[in-house]
Amino acid sequence: MKLTLLGSVYENGQSPTIFATDAGTYVVQGWKIMDSEALAQMKIPDHETAVEIPAELLRFVPPSA
Repeated sequence: MKLTLLGSVYENGQSPTIFATDAGTYVVQGWKIMDSEALAQMKIPDHETAVEIPAELLRFVPPSA
């Protein structure tokens, strides 16, 4: 999978980042969710995960064509 950096925001000493892939999808790097209550609400299967990102990071996502 080829990643293309779309943008990053620096917040609290960390840099959440968003990438576009050559498969037409996005990869998001963010803060690992550790809150068990939040994770239980999402019911995430074993083959998936979730990360938290600041809303500001979404400005790097191009509008849909």
